[in-house]
Amino acid sequence: MKVKDKRIDNYIIKLPLWQQKICTEIRMLVHLAEPNIEEIIKRTDRPYFTFHGNVCALLAAKDHVNVFVYDPIAPDPENIINQGQGNLTARAIQIYEGDKINEKAFINLIKAVVANNNAGGWRKLQKG
Repeated sequence: MKVKDKRIDNYIIKLPLWQQKICTEIRMLVHLAEPNIEEIIKRTDRPYFTFHGNVCALLAAKDHVNVFVYDPIAPDPENIINQGQGNLTARAIQIYEGDKINEKAFINLIKAVVANNNAGGWRKLQKG
């Protein structure tokens, strides 16, 4: 597994406990899906997970956590994406306090994004 970015630790620790729990779980699931994923900070303080391109990012909002998924063509057969369907570049999963994360579906989604990135990225695949 790649080294975790301490700046992401700092982002998470400043959040309310329920958001810390969600972000920590999402982070763990991302690394389970692809152990070699890289953690970085973009846009000053936003945690991103990359593997041959953007995979996903975290953004804590007032009453939920957004997980932006940077692949509009990765399959989502269990409909865990609940925001931005039809968006040209990214969709999102909004997770509210008390929501249960469908871990298997999330891992499969991240694996699909990584596979698309390995194949040249969704833009290339969409044209092909």
